[in-house]
Amino acid sequence: MNSTKQFSKMFSAQVKMMFREKQVWFWNIFFPIILMVLFMVIFGGGSSDSFKATIAVVDSQPNANSSMLLEQLRQIPVFEFKEEQPITKEAGNTLIEKQDIDALIILPESDSSTTMQLVVNKANEQGATTQAIAGILDQFIQQTNWTVAKATPTFSLTRQSISQGSEDLNYADFLLTGMIGLTLAQGGLFGMVSLVEMRRKGLMKRLRMTPAKMGLYGLAGVIVKLLLGVFQIIILTLIGVFGFGANLHINVLSLVIAFFAGALVFNAMGYLFSSFSKSIEAYMGMSNIASMLMMFLSGVFIPLEIMPNWLQPIAQILPLTYFVEGMRDGLIYNSGIVSTSFWIGIGIMVTWGVVSFLIGSQVYKSKSAVEAA
Repeated sequence: MNSTKQFSKMFSAQVKMMFREKQVWFWNIFFPIILMVLFMVIFGGGSSDSFKATIAVVDSQPNANSSMLLEQLRQIPVFEFKEEQPITKEAGNTLIEKQDIDALIILPESDSSTTMQLVVNKANEQGATTQAIAGILDQFIQQTNWTVAKATPTFSLTRQSISQGSEDLNYADFLLTGMIGLTLAQGGLFGMVSLVEMRRKGLMKRLRMTPAKMGLYGLAGVIVKLLLGVFQIIILTLIGVFGFGANLHINVLSLVIAFFAGALVFNAMGYLFSSFSKSIEAYMGMSNIASMLMMFLSGVFIPLEIMPNWLQPIAQILPLTYFVEGMRDGLIYNSGIVSTSFWIGIGIMVTWGVVSFLIGSQVYKSKSAVEAA
């Protein structure tokens, strides 16, 4: 059998082995979709335009100050009143305890009082909604003081958001590309299950005794995984664009280079883990640890800059950090390849891939020698 026909047979066999395995369908297709949809719904749907907070107001002794403040509170568009009319403090506390409202605002009880009180649930004290309400009320109080004093502020602040990419990019796009990078990385880390199973059953040893070329077998496996990666990118991107309105600005060259570098490094790491594993459980354990560590330290969900300073050096040596950045360069930033930082990231990924593959090969070679003895 010539090499072309042998490769064709091996490719066909590996496609069948991969897609007949239910775990492959779940971990490489359905799980990433579920994970991405969950994170996009939780973290990707919020924006300053859609933010709303449900509040209630206590005005136990209506007076001139409380009436003025209540009227102005009703003008704040992000506040939705649980009850149109003020409620009692006891009723408000009950709503806060049950988390039926985000905040309770208690207005001054007399004309001489100038204090307005904000009540929130302790469980949500550090939440984003509570922080936003507190910030809005601080600004509201400051503005009211200027109005009462009949003074005009001298200085003002305007805010502008800029990005290295297009102006229409938002956090959903950042999260989408992070999830795509994470999914492809997990596909490589968890994709060597069949290799571990073949070793456990002695199929690899039998395969080596046949005229089959092991190099072609490995090449067929790599191409199958690359095709799976392309399929994952297409599926997740379509869900992101049509399900969550993600904005794409694609640079094909940087995307392709980052994709191949990532496929190399994470398949090599999966190969390394499989070389040390005598069972699927051991392999999955090592892959899970690596995946979980990189998931939270590689800028998939949040920018590296807001991580604690002592964690940032760790993030900067992890391959997923540069893979996610490469996917963002190619999918949303439309960044070309003429960038020092881009090639430094590719270099770090390639180093991880080569070192992992060499160590894994050496371990496999040592075990084969022991088994043959």
